[in-house]
Amino acid sequence: MLNRLRQRTSDEGGFTLIELLVVILIIGILAAIAIPSFLSQKSKATASQAKELARTAETTAETIATDNNGSYKEVTPEKLHEYEPSIVTTKNGKEAYLEEAKELSSGAGYEVVAEGTEGAKFKIERNKEGEIKRTCEPVKVGSGCSSGSW
Repeated sequence: MLNRLRQRTSDEGGFTLIELLVVILIIGILAAIAIPSFLSQKSKATASQAKELARTAETTAETIATDNNGSYKEVTPEKLHEYEPSIVTTKNGKEAYLEEAKELSSGAGYEVVAEGTEGAKFKIERNKEGEIKRTCEPVKVGSGCSSGSW
């Protein structure tokens, strides 16, 4: 009987300490590679949200002009939010918001500026000739604004 117990304990296999340390080391290396790329995805997402917010504000400004005989005098953050409730006009640190919206050229054009949580600003400007210009700042790689325009 004692002989059987000794045989049973010698048959049980397991991992050695070195094998466990190698596995932990491999997991640590993979985590060190993956975590920075996941963190940059958040800033890209908020930049995309700010771009989309600026685009929504642009469409809403055009709707306001249609209702006001082609004049953009009514374009303000409050009026844009009134027309389109999904436009966020207050900074809360969690999502992009519409920083500024105003008329240009005595009501013949407008400018909307959306800001992401990482500080990137995306501007859409329509001049009196109807030309649309999209710019962004600060220009830096990974912020969604790598060339100064989008």
